[in-house]
Amino acid sequence: MAVRAMLRFQSPMYPGNSRGKSGKAASYCAELVRKRDYEGFLCTLLLPPESQNSVLALRAFNVELSQVKDSVSQKNLGLMRMQFWRDILQDIYQENPPHHPVALELAKAVQRHKLTKRWLTRIIDDREKNLDDRAYRNIKEMETYAENTQSSLLYLTLETLDVKDVHADHAASHIGKAQGIVTCLRAVPFHSSRRQVFLPVDICILHGASQEDFIRGSQERNVKDVVYDIASQAYVHLEHARSFQRKVSGKAFPAFNITVPLDSYLKRLRKADFNIFHPSLQRRDPWIPLSLYMQSWRKTY
Repeated sequence: MAVRAMLRFQSPMYPGNSRGKSGKAASYCAELVRKRDYEGFLCTLLLPPESQNSVLALRAFNVELSQVKDSVSQKNLGLMRMQFWRDILQDIYQENPPHHPVALELAKAVQRHKLTKRWLTRIIDDREKNLDDRAYRNIKEMETYAENTQSSLLYLTLETLDVKDVHADHAASHIGKAQGIVTCLRAVPFHSSRRQVFLPVDICILHGASQEDFIRGSQERNVKDVVYDIASQAYVHLEHARSFQRKVSGKAFPAFNITVPLDSYLKRLRKADFNIFHPSLQRRDPWIPLSLYMQSWRKTY
């Protein structure tokens, strides 16, 4: 609790400290991220102060897009929402953002850090493609989606830190892919409860696991083997990112704080013998704040 309190109050961007209209927009973004992307919120609090509001805006933008799929009943409605954000992005880069709190904060971030538009556009484009309710055909397809969404978010975070480093970009690519894979795994119980399965078809076929096995929450070995193979790929990406850690600029390390909750989940999944439905995996890891602080202090990822 002490670490959580420290994380909360050391950030001047925390909602309680905001003022005026600008402060209300910043508060909205911070609260949205805190509620919908809690681990990302904690990671952002350990960024340099000059980057925090910008990254909270980026994460709020990502949250808004990620919620579209589960908040609409028809694909056409989802396409309209995506076009709404595409239009907002166009207005932002024409320096005429609408009076929407996320748009206003994102516009500030774009202006302050000269953020690359194609990374933001790529997030919208792939979130839009993902509106189709179908499973990934293979792990490569899952990685491509993760690269275009999670890795793009990390590239933008690096820009807020003024990092222009090919090695940092390489690390961001692999960490983003790991995050996308873990995010998909963590969502399995939720999706299964709605009779949806998005795990790579080729790996399910390899182990003889059907969609119905996941929908009924099977704990059979073949289901665990599917989860093991997918989780192993996330671990490989994390290890690859760390293999050239000495080549990455130290300024980039704060952007990669997300490796802490990724490591935590993969370790807990292994402890649960890759039973993706184990109750322990549905709870937050209470040690994440302390682990984040320790990694930040050690200047590593």
